[in-house]
Amino acid sequence: MSDSPGNTVEPREIELKLVCAGPDLTVLAAHPRLPGAAEAEPEHLTTTYYDTAKRDLRAAGLSLRVRAKGGRHIQTVKAGAGDVGLFDRAEWETEIGGDAPDPAAWAGTAAEAVLREADAPVERLFSTVVMRREFPVHQGESRILVTLDEGRVESPAGVAPLCEVELELQAGDPADLFQLAMALAETVQLRLSVHAKSGIGFGLIDGTDRTIVKAEAIDLPEDASAGEIFRRVARACLRHMRLNETVFLEDGQPPEALHQIRVALRRLRSALSLFAPMLEGDSRAVGFADEIKRVTEPFGHARNLDVFLGHTLPDLAKERPDEAGLDGLRERAEAERARAYEVVLTTLHSPQWRSLIIDLAGWVETGAWITHPSAAEDGKDFAVRVLDKARGRLKTRGRGLKHLDPHTRHRARIAAKKLRYGAEFFSGLYHKKKAQRRQAKFGDALSDLQDHLGALNDLETARSMSESLSGPPMPGSDGPGTRDLLKDAADARSDLLDVKPFWR
Repeated sequence: MSDSPGNTVEPREIELKLVCAGPDLTVLAAHPRLPGAAEAEPEHLTTTYYDTAKRDLRAAGLSLRVRAKGGRHIQTVKAGAGDVGLFDRAEWETEIGGDAPDPAAWAGTAAEAVLREADAPVERLFSTVVMRREFPVHQGESRILVTLDEGRVESPAGVAPLCEVELELQAGDPADLFQLAMALAETVQLRLSVHAKSGIGFGLIDGTDRTIVKAEAIDLPEDASAGEIFRRVARACLRHMRLNETVFLEDGQPPEALHQIRVALRRLRSALSLFAPMLEGDSRAVGFADEIKRVTEPFGHARNLDVFLGHTLPDLAKERPDEAGLDGLRERAEAERARAYEVVLTTLHSPQWRSLIIDLAGWVETGAWITHPSAAEDGKDFAVRVLDKARGRLKTRGRGLKHLDPHTRHRARIAAKKLRYGAEFFSGLYHKKKAQRRQAKFGDALSDLQDHLGALNDLETARSMSESLSGPPMPGSDGPGTRDLLKDAADARSDLLDVKPFWR
């Protein structure tokens, strides 16, 4: 897209970005849903990205590039990249006279004010070199420009392969982008992208590529609607999952990456539950929650074995150095973990999994829930209702905590976890210092309760795990350690209920 600097209408680009392996592009070129792909003439493109030494453009959510294309040079400023998959962003393109950025061409764009305030020159950071094929297709009533890119990102810190499929909406409905992606994902291993090309380059020079990540704070406008909050929360969960899925699949299946995949999916399921009043009437919400739970059940088993082998057994060996059978138990647990990881890998490589994630991302962006009256409700009003209900559920389920059986205690733990996720989802709405102090106090009290409930759950899981693997008996639910933890958990629950909710 292009636009003259003086035009007040902000030009936009809407595209779905997907990643795959190089051979998959060859398969896609012959796909029946992509007529014309095989005949499309590849084009060599070299693109160089720029920023100030202090990365002022990046801090403002902008990118600046110059692309060499058929003897011409196109300068582009982009803003507002999406979280995962769908990139809906402002874009200004201008042809310039050479391969160096032209300040006159960023006049009138979002970069102008940033670079004027920075008062610093831009410098070359990294480049992409790709062979590109472009061709138009129709999906439903929409016109979509399909782009197949294969090449690399080159930086002073190293090189990264680049293999992308971009589906750019030229006219029509964004939902058709996801429908086409799902059809293609049945044939090749397409996955939602979480990076623009500039993001890959910055990951290389910053050393943050292929990094295991935890859930990040969700940026929310103070006047956000309930629907906008849900979309941002769901995008953040999908991004969290995809970043760690890439690490897990490509860097030797580190256990912490699997753990973070599970955390991301639990947060997503909690969001579907917490936002249920807004999602009622859209049957797909319940379907997604159920399908995520069903498909990822083996992930929990694998994670429990990681904890058992990494923490439970080493602790047990220290406590009972003369215990017979621990070596055999370890061998059986390692064999079981290997089997569990094979199931996880099979799931993550399956077309059903890839299609589920693409379908879910499409529903987040274009689903029927968008038209529910609650989607337009003030976000803070919605948060009060949701968080009050979650706090009340924890209060009820945790009553008499010291005397609860493991199953009922687990339900209290889930209620605590859902309250924590909800508090994190909505925390970005509360910017005033008083509210933030209350958030910190509430978070500390809730974390304390979760720590005790989590320790109790670990004991119960270790007991059942050892039993299933024919290991030595573990302490029961009436042991002194358990009784102490139950007392501490009950005290922590009382302390939490005494803290004034930050959302009121």
